[in-house]
Amino acid sequence: MLPKQLFRDDGEYFQMIGGMEPFGLESTKPKADNIRSSTAKMSFTKCHQADSVKSTSAVDKYNKPCRDLKTAVNKLTLNNDLIADCSRTYSLPTVAGKHQDLNSISPQTLSDVIDGRYKNVINSYRIIDCRYPYEFEGGHIEGAENRYSHASILELLQQPTTEKQILVFHCEFSSERGPKMMRFLRSKDRELNKENYPALNYPEVYLLDEGYKSFFNEKSTYCDPISYKPMIHSEHSSDLRQFRAKSKSWNAGEKRQHARRSIRL
Repeated sequence: MLPKQLFRDDGEYFQMIGGMEPFGLESTKPKADNIRSSTAKMSFTKCHQADSVKSTSAVDKYNKPCRDLKTAVNKLTLNNDLIADCSRTYSLPTVAGKHQDLNSISPQTLSDVIDGRYKNVINSYRIIDCRYPYEFEGGHIEGAENRYSHASILELLQQPTTEKQILVFHCEFSSERGPKMMRFLRSKDRELNKENYPALNYPEVYLLDEGYKSFFNEKSTYCDPISYKPMIHSEHSSDLRQFRAKSKSWNAGEKRQHARRSIRL
């Protein structure tokens, strides 16, 4: 399994450039470990408590800028705490979620972000709600953006970004739609920056563990309106069929594009 910084879509990028063996790495991907050792946790905590606090060993070593592709691949492979452009360690504490290739955060951590408790390590945040519009209108996390289509994610990539900006993706359960859009963003971000690997527009992205339902159950006062409308709802069966049909067409288009790219390469 690929390290979390690479995602599965980044594996396609390495295939496009001829695999990982030319860079001195085995073709078998290292297994991402969702449960960090106590030593790693201590080092990680020190790194995100304040900008001026640094670990004296591994973090200093890995936080140096990546000079070439081989260096970047090695750094991302060997250190799961690095964000996807190698520039620094992840700012937020993560939990072991359903998707081992993605970094998940708890509802408590997201509410802490909203409350500004991580303003010493992040400059801004954006919450990307991948549910369908009728779900979003029926209740969403305050400040969230409703982006449920590939077009809306591509539009996000065209917007100006700031240093130390994070994205938090989610859907109803963060089981399918949120993770898919998160991987789609990373895939397109890699394509957009392929000449400057490992640079990315959004190198630090997270998945909200268990999605909006879990967040609403724990932190409903952070929702606007304070309500939760599930995807499967008697009043929106026609809306659901419409959006699902669109989703299938998007996925089919992506598969055809990937197949054409594979043939060309």
